Amino acid sequence: MNLFLRRAAPRDLYDTVSEGSSALIIREYSSSFGLASRLLAEPVRTQVRNVYALVRVADEIVDNPDPSLAAESRERMLTWLHQDVRHALDTGYSGNLVVHAFARTAVAVGIEDELVAPFFASMRMDLDTWEHTPESFERYIYGSAEVVGLMCLRAFLAAPDGPADRSAAYDVLAPGAQRLGAAFQKLNFLRDLAEDHDVLHRGYFPGLDVERFCDADRNRILDDIDADLAAANAVVPDLPASSRRAVAAAHATFAELAGRLRDTPAPEIRRARVRVPGPVKLRIAAGALYGGRA
Repeated sequence: MNLFLRRAAPRDLYDTVSEGSSALIIREYSSSFGLASRLLAEPVRTQVRNVYALVRVADEIVDNPDPSLAAESRERMLTWLHQDVRHALDTGYSGNLVVHAFARTAVAVGIEDELVAPFFASMRMDLDTWEHTPESFERYIYGSAEVVGLMCLRAFLAAPDGPADRSAAYDVLAPGAQRLGAAFQKLNFLRDLAEDHDVLHRGYFPGLDVERFCDADRNRILDDIDADLAAANAVVPDLPASSRRAVAAAHATFAELAGRLRDTPAPEIRRARVRVPGPVKLRIAAGALYGGRA
């Protein structure tokens, strides 16, 4: 018997600690998402953080630039993580705090393996795909970003103020959720162009010669992103009030980033990461909270 833990802690304590771990990951890894998530009402705020925490852990496995961590080791860790998630979806329990928190959310809002499996498939692509074709890029974006948008949509619609017919609402709103996830991912690829190419040796945008990246390339990519943002924006008013302001703030933040990238010369994007300053993020969040869509 462990002399320091003579009896098991109650399950609700483990649940609370697991969700606290997910909140800590989001706070440390993503200032933009962390700020927008504060505008979500509970229990949606915790549920969405639980989803994103799992995403961040998987990202860390494949994106950590430490050269001593071989691809085979990363593949093994990713497989273990996916297996643990699948087991937790069946049992509602995991010894991994982040997986446990994700499983609680998945069971509560209806996230199933049809969304989880494509996500892990895209994460595996990061281990062995260095340049994308249009087809592989489309698959990657779906698994790495669009399904995350769909997972969050499940949480939005399961909220106490969600629609009576969740299934019908999901069918209507899903395309917008996918386009918003796609826009976020493509924006991250564009602003991380230097690190992805120089450190991780990846090329996400099909046919793009990063060494010759120019303003025309930038504008072509941003035109595609703007179309995604416009499609996503059209469905924001139809979200439940418990999530609407947060999604509007996240959308506005990334639209701001898109505008800043369009105003930045291509050689500068190639050298450094473009950011939205903290005070601007706060202004956007305040606008969504006090002057946004009710």
